Amino acid sequence: MEWFDSLSPALKVYWIITLVTSLIFVIQTIMTFIGLDSSDGLDADFDGDMHHDGPFQLFSFRNLINFFLGYGWSAVCFYNVIPSALGLNIVSVVIGLLFVGIFFFLMLQMTKLAVDKTFKITDTVGKTADVYLVIPSERQGKGKIQISVGGAYHEIDAMTEGERIPTGSKACVESIIDSQTVMVSSIPNSIV
Repeated sequence: MEWFDSLSPALKVYWIITLVTSLIFVIQTIMTFIGLDSSDGLDADFDGDMHHDGPFQLFSFRNLINFFLGYGWSAVCFYNVIPSALGLNIVSVVIGLLFVGIFFFLMLQMTKLAVDKTFKITDTVGKTADVYLVIPSERQGKGKIQISVGGAYHEIDAMTEGERIPTGSKACVESIIDSQTVMVSSIPNSIV
């Protein structure tokens, strides 16, 4: 501890900020990798219109740690380089804000990697499908279609308000009847 005792009071404060936030950052990172970071664990207890539809919150414990991580390390690194205390604090604040901005950018890039591959029957409307089982005319029964949505093929019950649509024909999905059935119309001259 002789090293720490020999530091100036300001540098001691910068080192304390740096070491505490670095420790918390390491713990947060470990928790992220093992899946225990579903929330910051802290709820803000103040009113204000700061809700937004984005995936990130500006005022969160994680962002506070990111800010002080950048602030503390830059203050420690530039303490002997920037002689003015005000100049050092301004540079450190800017670097702390830069750390928060980098975190937002990285999280935004990671959310772009998340793709929802959940099949939704509403995604079939307007698409062309192959008739798999004959679709009886004028809503007199159900047939089946095969349709590609999101790179995967799905078999769906289908009905038509028009003429019978034979197997091997192409049909266009017009609307949704229920969660498992669609209304289709024949595409003329599409029999294979």
